[in-house]
Amino acid sequence: MVQSPLADAIRPSNIDEIVGQEHLFGPRGVLRRMLSAGRVTNMIFFGPPGTGKTTSASIIAKMSGMEFHKLNATTASLADVKSILSETGGLFGSNGILLYLDEIQYFNKKQQQSLLEYMEDGRITLIASTTENPHFYVHNAIISRSSLFEFKPVLPKSILPMLYRALDYLNSTYASSVTLDEGVALKIAGLSGGDVRRAVVLLENTYYATSEQTNFAITKECVSDFDSGVGNFDDDVHYDLLGCLQKSIRGSDPDATAFYVAKMLECGEIISLCRRLQVIASEDIGLAYPQVAAIVHSLCMSARELGLPEARIPLINAALLLATAPKSNSAYLALAAASEDVKAGLGKDIPTHLKSPLFKGYVYPHDYPNHYVDQQYLPHSLKDRKYYIPGENKTEQAAKAYWDAIKKK
Repeated sequence: MVQSPLADAIRPSNIDEIVGQEHLFGPRGVLRRMLSAGRVTNMIFFGPPGTGKTTSASIIAKMSGMEFHKLNATTASLADVKSILSETGGLFGSNGILLYLDEIQYFNKKQQQSLLEYMEDGRITLIASTTENPHFYVHNAIISRSSLFEFKPVLPKSILPMLYRALDYLNSTYASSVTLDEGVALKIAGLSGGDVRRAVVLLENTYYATSEQTNFAITKECVSDFDSGVGNFDDDVHYDLLGCLQKSIRGSDPDATAFYVAKMLECGEIISLCRRLQVIASEDIGLAYPQVAAIVHSLCMSARELGLPEARIPLINAALLLATAPKSNSAYLALAAASEDVKAGLGKDIPTHLKSPLFKGYVYPHDYPNHYVDQQYLPHSLKDRKYYIPGENKTEQAAKAYWDAIKKK
C-alpha cells in the first residue's frame, strides 16, 4: 500500500520538475535566475493552494545547502520556532536554517515580530507562504525584509506531467497497466481549478475506482463520477466568469449576479471575487452610492477571514447589493478624460497661486461664505476643460444642485 499521500510521493525534487509558475521557474523566471546566481533571500510566497509553494521552498533549501524546517502557523508556536533556531549553533545548522512557515497569516503580530531578530542577524532565512494578500496579513517589517512572489493557478496543460507521473507511480506500485488518454487527463486537470494537488487526488480516486482490472483505461465517464460540477477551469474561464459577473451587476440583474457568484464560489474563488466586487463598487456604482465601496470592502474582509464555506454569505450580500444599487460611471469617465490630457502632455502650466512655496495670489476658500470662492485651479491651457459630468442619479444630482446654488449657476 502507498504509505504517504500520492501528491507527496511524487513531489518534484528539482527546479525542472516544477509545473506551472513559468514567471518564477521558467527559463527566464526570476527565482530560477536568483538561484542560479546563488542568491537566497527572505521570501513570501502567496497564491492559492496546490500551486507549488511548499515544494518550491524545499527545492530552494536543497539547492542552497541549508537545513530545511517546515512549520504550519495554524498549529505552531514560538516555542517551535525557538527549538529550530537552537540548531543554528550545531553541526546540522552550519550552513544556516531555511525556515518555511506555511499560512503565516495565522501568526499574530507579536509572533511575526519575534521572527525579525533572527531574520536580521542571518540565523534563519525565512520563506513564508499565505493564500491571502500578504499586505493585509503579514507584518510590514517582514514584508520590507522579504521578496514577494505570486504563485498563480496552474493551467491544465501544465498539470499533465504531474498526472502522468502519478499514474506511473500507481502502476509501478500495484503492478498495473492503467492508461490515461490526454483528453481525459486534460479533463481531470481542468476540474482541479488550477490546484495540482487536487488534480492528483482526482486521478488517484479514478484510478482506485477503475482498477479492478489491471489493464484498464481511465475514461471521461470515470472522471465524471467525481465531477463536483465545477466544470473546466482555466485562465480563460476564470476571466470570463469575472467578466460575466461584472456585466451582470452593471446591468442590474441580481439573478444573473447570483448565478455567477455561485459559479465562482464553486471554483473555490475568494480573492479574485473580492477584488472584482471592490472594483465594481467604484467603477459601476461610484458616486451614485458612495458608501457602497466601504460596505463591500467590509463584506469582502469578512469573507476572507471566514473562508469557505461561510464566506459565501457576505460575498453574495456584497454582490446583490451592487446589482440592486443605482449606477454611475461618472467618476470613471472623468478620470479617463483627464488621463487622456495628461498622456498628451497637456496642463504643464499650473497657476502660480497653486505653487509652493509662496502660493502668491491663492485665496483660502474657508474664509468665505459656504467655504467657496471663485478661483482657477486647472492649468491655463485647460482652463475651461470639463471632465466630470454628474450622473442622472439622486446623489449626484443633489450634489450638483447644491453647488449650482453656491456657485450661482
